[in-house]
Amino acid sequence: MLFASFPFLFLFLPILVWLWKLTAGEDKARLSVLLLGASLLFGACQGLEALLLLLGLTVVNYLFGLLLADEGHRRRRLGRRGLLLLAVLLNVLVWCRFRHLPALSAWLAQWQDILPVLAPAAMPAGFSFAVLIQLAWLLGVYQRRIRPEGIVRQALFTTCFPYALSGPLVRYEEMGPQLDALEVPQAEDLARGLGLMVLGLAKKVLLADSLAPAADAVFHAAAQGLSLSTAEAWLGALSYTFQIYFDFSGYTDMAVGAALMLGLRLPENFAAPYKATGIVDFWRRWHMTLGRWLHDCLYQPLGGSRHGRVRQYANLLLTMLVCGVWHGAGLTFLLWGALHGLLLLVNHAFRHLLRGSLAERVLALPPLRALCVLVTFLCLTVAWVLFRAGDTGTALHVWQSMFLWSDGHPLPLQQGLEALLPGGLLEPRLLLPLLAVCAVIVWALPCSQHVMLGRADGSRPWLHWQPNLLWAVALALPALASLLLMQGHAFLSFRF
Repeated sequence: MLFASFPFLFLFLPILVWLWKLTAGEDKARLSVLLLGASLLFGACQGLEALLLLLGLTVVNYLFGLLLADEGHRRRRLGRRGLLLLAVLLNVLVWCRFRHLPALSAWLAQWQDILPVLAPAAMPAGFSFAVLIQLAWLLGVYQRRIRPEGIVRQALFTTCFPYALSGPLVRYEEMGPQLDALEVPQAEDLARGLGLMVLGLAKKVLLADSLAPAADAVFHAAAQGLSLSTAEAWLGALSYTFQIYFDFSGYTDMAVGAALMLGLRLPENFAAPYKATGIVDFWRRWHMTLGRWLHDCLYQPLGGSRHGRVRQYANLLLTMLVCGVWHGAGLTFLLWGALHGLLLLVNHAFRHLLRGSLAERVLALPPLRALCVLVTFLCLTVAWVLFRAGDTGTALHVWQSMFLWSDGHPLPLQQGLEALLPGGLLEPRLLLPLLAVCAVIVWALPCSQHVMLGRADGSRPWLHWQPNLLWAVALALPALASLLLMQGHAFLSFRF
């Protein structure tokens, strides 16, 4: 069951909201049981085996948490640090079995037919996110910031359906108090949550899914070794750059909106990342909860910036390598992480060099800030090519076509796109206007969560939601268009 599907939008969520109000009227204490039951049903719809695996890992991690919380454990042979490392190792090994063993087995099978039984099925949806959530919980228990509160509560925290599949990567400190005080949301929260659901669905269906055929066609052509013109390579790269933006932003909006309709507030996870003035700024805006996890659970334990600049840069690079490996198996993801790590090093070094100088104040002027945004966006577009390509050869082919001028084939651009997009849902002549619309939304409008909920500091952008007829019509139109065009395509983030 996907967020962008008729069963979820017209059966699961409406029935749950109705049962939520009905149950709260009788006994609010039962709301946690209802949420757990709904989350288990949602997880079972993704696959019963995946749900059992997740519950089994939850039980094991909870047992580790009990041992870590035991005050007398320090007197045992295996110290608390050793116990934490053992728990982390177990989680990482289970995760690697699903993420990397299939690719390793396929590679070894090229040389000889071995490991046919050990090669597992594909990564269950949401499993990577669940592992990170549980590792953060274990670290919180180890640092005495939280304590285990029962296996049922742990199961609810881990499987809660709004964030179970693809985040946000919540912390128990954020969700625990909310799970203790479940109640019926206010009418305004229901309206805001529904509005975010509509905006997220529109981003997914009307923008991301519409750009997908162009991106897929260009990268498929590159994988086949077909000649691409420079214009086609850039159009394919830009299509994917905006596709992954609106796909992930759309999922985040729907997750936050679904939670809000139950009275739950999820942490902000997406704050207009393509408005970033540098790669450092980008990672403070893109998948914010993942960046926070990497900082708190990996970068800081490695030493952070506490041991000099060289050690800081090494920690940054290692953190981004882990980030790349987490996103997927294959050399391209590792290189993508390494590329972002190098970009972060350059950005940090540049910021350190200019700190307190006249050049720093000059770069803060609006025209130069806009230039920094453009340069950052171009760097991200180049990096997304590596992320999207199935292998390094495909990425190199697209890069070569982007930066070494080529006509690709003798057909004009219009005919060339038609050749790359045979029978596609998107008319080639509409691709450039669609990219222009995406650019306007990305750079001229505030992000949707700020529009619907306001900023973290309590302020509101110039475009903000109000409970009136104009906003009802403005949300109804994209909702209707999305429902008419919805085809049930999975979010890209489900792959990670």
